[in-house]
Amino acid sequence: MAVELILLALSPIFLLFIGLEILKYKHFYDLKDSVANIVLALTHQATDALALLLLMPVFYWLHQYAFFEISFSFINLVIAFVIQDFLYYWFHRASHHIQWFWAAHVVHHSSKKMNFTTAFRQSFFYPLVGMWLFWLPMILIGYDPKLVFAVVAINLGFQFFVHTQVVNKLGWLELIFNTPSHHRVHHAVNQGYIDKNFAGVLIIWDKLFGTYAQEQANVTIRYGIIGACDSTNPWAICMQQWRLIGQQLQQEKGVHNKLKVFIRYPRHEIKETSTDAS
Repeated sequence: MAVELILLALSPIFLLFIGLEILKYKHFYDLKDSVANIVLALTHQATDALALLLLMPVFYWLHQYAFFEISFSFINLVIAFVIQDFLYYWFHRASHHIQWFWAAHVVHHSSKKMNFTTAFRQSFFYPLVGMWLFWLPMILIGYDPKLVFAVVAINLGFQFFVHTQVVNKLGWLELIFNTPSHHRVHHAVNQGYIDKNFAGVLIIWDKLFGTYAQEQANVTIRYGIIGACDSTNPWAICMQQWRLIGQQLQQEKGVHNKLKVFIRYPRHEIKETSTDAS
């Protein structure tokens, strides 16, 4: 599929940047953490490819009801890139505010390290939670599904390069684009940094919709998630939030309250249940 082929073609560049970062900044790396990240990347790509293989006929069935017939051209490609980046912003924001999506996305944030391999730390549950639902508007507008997912792959490829601590602020580029500085804020658990900078490529969406935070020079960033995730076992990393959801479902009474578990803001700990000592 287009997504996997594009990312596969970019993989030598990714590996080169990882190697260069390790040579000079190996203190940003932990071997077990990085190996887990690579395993998670491979399993994510496998499940994503399988999901696209199964869903592509559905996407083309939906495409026949598109509002417009959009031909391939440079300007239409640029417009598609901007639209997809806008939709990615809302997918990413939803992934931090709706527990169903967070159950997959939390994997990406669970490492306490920040280096190029952190970009590889992805959940194989993304197809299950429905990341692909956010790209359906582009198909209904009139973009060919293969083009849509090629643009998705380019967007994700760009995001690899913002997962680093070694690049400082980039001047005027900070005004328009997502940069390592912006994305370090996004991965931080410091007060004032949580749920900020959801940008894929363009930081303008965060500035428009009130989710932008600037990296402060006097703040030492702490990476990871609220609630410990110290495992380097890929399966345990992917299952952590699902286990929490299962425990939350057991605590809630009634179908309505149980359904709310999936759509509410993510909870990272299990609330204590009061007991009567008498």
